[in-house]
Amino acid sequence: MLLETQHPENKSIIASVLGAPNVGKSSLINYLLGMDLSIVTNKPQTTRNRFNCIFTVDRTEIILVDTPGLHKSSQELNKRINEQALEGTEGSDLNLLLVELTQPIMKQFAEYKENLGDFQLGKTWVVFTKADRVENAEELPLKEAIEKAKELMPTIDKYFVISTKTGDNVHLLTGALCDEAQFGPHLYPRGEVSNKNQRFFATEYIREQAFNLLKDEIPYEVAVVIDEYKDIRDKEDKNKISSHISASILVNRPSQRAIVVGSKGSMIKEIGMRSRKKIAAMTGGEVHLNLHVKVTPKWFKNNFVLEELGLPRAKNSARVWRKK
Repeated sequence: MLLETQHPENKSIIASVLGAPNVGKSSLINYLLGMDLSIVTNKPQTTRNRFNCIFTVDRTEIILVDTPGLHKSSQELNKRINEQALEGTEGSDLNLLLVELTQPIMKQFAEYKENLGDFQLGKTWVVFTKADRVENAEELPLKEAIEKAKELMPTIDKYFVISTKTGDNVHLLTGALCDEAQFGPHLYPRGEVSNKNQRFFATEYIREQAFNLLKDEIPYEVAVVIDEYKDIRDKEDKNKISSHISASILVNRPSQRAIVVGSKGSMIKEIGMRSRKKIAAMTGGEVHLNLHVKVTPKWFKNNFVLEELGLPRAKNSARVWRKK
């Protein structure tokens, strides 16, 4: 039943975006939204939490569930990240399974099947990404590959070949999502772009800059926790609001703290400057950001910290440390 405040021709669809690390999930979502909402780095396994991203085409509300990359790992942190990805399919009308054209195609499908295990996906569309990096991408024998893939994953329904760099064929995917949507009320009628708040994205943007600036394996042992987030209205100009944020960058070892801080504080200053700029673009106001680095040994095994990061225990979680 439609709400009285909504148009009777409103439609809505929820599509989970699934794929391996660095396959282009966040790039696709940002392209469709027309803004850099989901963080993107040149390192795999950047996304850790699932969240909804919303945009509207005419009267069709499209909700994309951004999920972490599916991968195989016995580490507690990665078990919880994988659980976030699988839970992203719950309640979805459709799954968009991304496959990179620059990598062996059938190998990717086999790895997806292995990572999914007994988990059964619902209706699935395959989205072949990075078509701009492959010569004559649409002449590849993709139809044959899809038929073979259906033997592994019978719920595959159709496929698309796109590039978020050039925009090629993205409109075909958008149009198909609109056609697939069912009549019903919009779930986010006030124009929200996500179900997460600014506090969450401030955390993400700080971690994004840490990933981009730090080398080797250090970013994977980095987490960000917001200690305080206050919006303060200017006393003279009531329409002017500034955000005052204090955040901790968690590292595993003291040696990592020295690297994140940098010589005379140069690295943390750069992380803060870049993060502040991106957070300000999100809030539309002035941002005061205070960062400090905290050594929290093996935070990625600490249940208290993982829960605070929005990563609850997975079905196959091991016994993990708890804060005393």
